[in-house]
Amino acid sequence: MLIYGAGGHAKVIISLLRNSGTSVKAIFDDDPAKRTFEEISVTGSYDPDLHVHETLILAIGDNAKRAQLAAKIVHRFENVFHYSSLIDRDVRFGLGNVILHCAVIQTDAIIGNHCIINTSAIIEHECKISDFVHIAPGSVLCGNVTVGECTLIGAGSVVVPNVVIGKNCLIGAGSVVTKNIPDGVIVRGNPARIITQTHYGKENLALATAYGRHGNDLHSAGI
Repeated sequence: MLIYGAGGHAKVIISLLRNSGTSVKAIFDDDPAKRTFEEISVTGSYDPDLHVHETLILAIGDNAKRAQLAAKIVHRFENVFHYSSLIDRDVRFGLGNVILHCAVIQTDAIIGNHCIINTSAIIEHECKISDFVHIAPGSVLCGNVTVGECTLIGAGSVVVPNVVIGKNCLIGAGSVVTKNIPDGVIVRGNPARIITQTHYGKENLALATAYGRHGNDLHSAGI
């Protein structure tokens, strides 16, 4: 297998692959200062002509960066699963996903492409996870939750059933999301409230502002 990325997330993936008996043929990274990584030579920037029959995984934690890189890769992508993950047989996956230690994905969930389901994350039944999403360690998505493209669910967050979270959102660590979240906003707290917009959220200003007012009202009422 080929790895694109030579940072902390890549360390976890390489360890997973080694423990499963999968060899890493090459590591690509755009930083010219990186010569070796985890005792493997770093090839340099992506080379579409190297090991053309090998599959590749994007070992990049940043959602937007993974999305940018995926568009230029010609190698085939593959999913990577830690052996301790618990995945129902009816779960549907795209390609390029990383499912890490002790993650749980329940029946009829749909996982898109190039998602990270991190350590001990729980995705319950019928959840729909769009492309380039990161479900951080210890997060819990209750049943029938939808998460939009390039959104990060921060570590230890809880999303209650049937909530829809938009694309390009950042859910702060430890948040409890109790209602729908529009595209392109940063939320945090219990209950989660909009704090500001992400770089991608300018077109959603009115919606975000309305949500923020309602969230403040709920917070003032102690809900």
